[in-house]
Amino acid sequence: MSTPAAQPLPLRLKLAHGLGSIAYGVKDNGFSTFLLLYYNQVLGLQATLVSAALMLALFIDAFIDPFIGHMSDKTYTRWGRRLPWLYAAPIPLGLAWLLLWAPPQAADGHIFLYLVVTAVLVRALVSACEVPSVALVPELTRDYDERTGLMRFRYLFGWAGGLIMLFLAYSVFLVPDEGHKVGQLNPDGYWAYGVFGGCLIAIAVLTSALAQHRRVAHWPDEKPKATSFGHAFDEIRQSLSNRAFLIFAAAAAFAVISQGITFSISNYLYLYVWRFDQTAFALLPVVLFLSVIAAFFLVVPLNRRWDKPHTAAYASIIGVCLWVIPFLLRLVGLWPEPGSAASTVGIFTFFFLGNSFAVTVMISASSMIADIVEASQEQTGRRTEGTFFAGNFFIQKCATGVGIFASGLIISWAGLSAQTNPADVLTQVIERLVLAYILIVIVLAAVSAFIFVRFPIRRKDHEARLIRLAKSSGSGEA
Repeated sequence: MSTPAAQPLPLRLKLAHGLGSIAYGVKDNGFSTFLLLYYNQVLGLQATLVSAALMLALFIDAFIDPFIGHMSDKTYTRWGRRLPWLYAAPIPLGLAWLLLWAPPQAADGHIFLYLVVTAVLVRALVSACEVPSVALVPELTRDYDERTGLMRFRYLFGWAGGLIMLFLAYSVFLVPDEGHKVGQLNPDGYWAYGVFGGCLIAIAVLTSALAQHRRVAHWPDEKPKATSFGHAFDEIRQSLSNRAFLIFAAAAAFAVISQGITFSISNYLYLYVWRFDQTAFALLPVVLFLSVIAAFFLVVPLNRRWDKPHTAAYASIIGVCLWVIPFLLRLVGLWPEPGSAASTVGIFTFFFLGNSFAVTVMISASSMIADIVEASQEQTGRRTEGTFFAGNFFIQKCATGVGIFASGLIISWAGLSAQTNPADVLTQVIERLVLAYILIVIVLAAVSAFIFVRFPIRRKDHEARLIRLAKSSGSGEA
């Protein structure tokens, strides 16, 4: 599809496109926030086993993603390359999501295997929805800033999906009862959490696809040639060997490991370090969503001022500094009593600011992938949007798996036992947990920022490349 670079996209199309990322947000919230806690503290599986199962599932699924992206690039129908995937995958995904939160009663070894299998299934089906959906970005526009605009809507809706689930979990599904004083340890609410999440996933992806149907449903410009598995693997290897992609991959890997650690350990921090009560848990999604809205308005002006790589680098450093300040102050005894109103308000303030910059990093980085598409096209003669975005998911899943596994190691090293009441945790356990966490995320942010600034595609590079591609194709479109 050829879209003039300067043509602005209508708001309704941006909203429709972003809506599909709700499914990814629901998945991310569940895997990163509740799954480790549920299988460890509720079902009693050791944290190291849970984190190992999730990491194994991530690694298995990560190798599936590039082939999903490649097959999406090679799809040739009257509905285009992406829509058939967006119509076929969401309902099976919703059902698989429910199974993840309804494990049978079994021995630890069987629960471990069940978690691996269902986690692989869910993640593969999420990729079958998310990869074709996000691969539409470079097809919809070639403009440097419009791509960031599309990505910020994806992140807005993705976070909205995750935070809706977070809000409902804390306020409706996972609430205390007579047998469970801590709502997150109440096993009865996880079934409802799974049902609602599965329905929301299916509805969001199908609605997004239908709303974009008129714009993207047409025969692709070129009919792909028949290919073998070996040839497909070779094309994937050529695309993902692009220098710009490799630099992006290295920077993104460190950023996502940090994010994976933060998300998977967050409930432990809220419960055991900051002693959030039910009101604080209900307000937390609101604070986080406001931070995403702040990033939504912040990212485009920063990209115009600094370009995408420098925005990602600078925001990474600023964000982690703001995020760890409360932890540092707590370690040196200068923070209000955890659980008090002053402590909770302070945490919300710093988390709002820190997360605003953290989301800015991710939006800028995701938009950089779209610009790699033309850089690869100039080298190989092929547009492989799906392959590149699937490659990004490969990185995200491997790095998230490392992050989740690292969280399990941090929890075990700190000495936090399974099914422990927050009031019974020793001070030295909390201090070890906090110290290990903040040291790791600071180092990861610094390394990620150092690599991001070396990303070779800037605005002027992208615009010059579009002119060269237009001239070589004889279209006159720049």
